[in-house]
Amino acid sequence: MGGYAAFVWSAYGITAVVLLALLVLSWRGVKARQAELDAMPPLPERGERRRPRAPDAANPSESRA
Repeated sequence: MGGYAAFVWSAYGITAVVLLALLVLSWRGVKARQAELDAMPPLPERGERRRPRAPDAANPSESRA
């Protein structure tokens, strides 16, 4: 490699580590988002109406006076 082997192989190694880290972080993010979605209540069936939400006591602008 004309004396550049250390540079070339270290660049390959760093790239492999970064790609592996991105894969792991993405996988963990997907699992976290899936857990959030699983914790959400299901959507109403098509044609079914949602129940009106009660006014929030912490947000007085939503209260009906």
